[in-house]
Amino acid sequence: MNLTKKITLGLIAAGAVSSVSAADLTLTIGHVDPQDWTTSKKGAATEVFKNLVEAESGGRIEVNVYPSGQLGGETDLVQSAQEGTLSMAMVSGAFAKVCKEASVLEIPYLFPSAPVAWEVLDGEFGKALSEHCLEESGLRTLAYGETGFRNFTNSKRPVAEPKDLNGLKIRVQTLPLYVEMVKAMGAEPTPIAWPEVPSALTTGVVDGQENPVSVIEANKFYEFQKYLTLDGHVYGTDFLLINEDIYQSLSDEDRAIIDRAAKVAGTLGRAVQQFNSAKGLKSLAANGMQITTPTPAQMAKFRDIAQPAVINWLKGEVQPEWIERAQMSVKVVSNSQ
Repeated sequence: MNLTKKITLGLIAAGAVSSVSAADLTLTIGHVDPQDWTTSKKGAATEVFKNLVEAESGGRIEVNVYPSGQLGGETDLVQSAQEGTLSMAMVSGAFAKVCKEASVLEIPYLFPSAPVAWEVLDGEFGKALSEHCLEESGLRTLAYGETGFRNFTNSKRPVAEPKDLNGLKIRVQTLPLYVEMVKAMGAEPTPIAWPEVPSALTTGVVDGQENPVSVIEANKFYEFQKYLTLDGHVYGTDFLLINEDIYQSLSDEDRAIIDRAAKVAGTLGRAVQQFNSAKGLKSLAANGMQITTPTPAQMAKFRDIAQPAVINWLKGEVQPEWIERAQMSVKVVSNSQ
């Protein structure tokens, strides 16, 4: 974290749960996305959270939102929330760094659809995971949002099944889970920090990458990536987190206000992400991307290759029971829909 961000955090730290201006209480929340609710799921979620909390509390509670990575990357935000210099954070994959069991949500091809994911996360499994991660991290998960299903793009050829990925250099996040997944599929995983991705794609350092449709469209990857595969290999989850000491210091009334607003925030974040994914898909097609939707048989090939490799790696990182619980929860919900 750079000096400016440290100074900014220092200035807001005293106000994380303190009296500021006319409000009796000020909460601070950070995330890395833009704040424009029409294009940003985290922006939409935090904006509605702010407005609902301030309205329902009659102005007693003020919520200050710091978007666009103003207070650092997701790892910084998680750490600041743990320390209490930031009341709240909305993050995705970085949460697994302080609660490894959260990474079971990223098992390849775990969720067959978004509605299944929502029901699992809002049900008993999601509650159990939240309680476990609270014990591990000191951060309470107020709600689960959505970053969307991740898909492959590349500049070389259409990809309809794993063999089509053979030999392609695919940019992945700097997380072992993604390295193991892409390696199992026969491609060459290349961890690259997000700011360097456009350059790596345009110069041919890598042939492709993987991200939700909305991210692919927003970053105009269609300018240097010809092929998109809608395999949805990982469902990305947003975690709306609050420091537990701060949460417990609140009155029952204020906790109820925050709980209600958080539930709406998570739901709105999902809706905005779904809307932007659908809109983005039309835009990518209009901008010349060739879109491949694997058949059920082809999807089974992806799952049968990627899932065992990642689960085998995960068993050395998390308590195996969490893998089994996640898979069973998905199976139960899928059979009921």
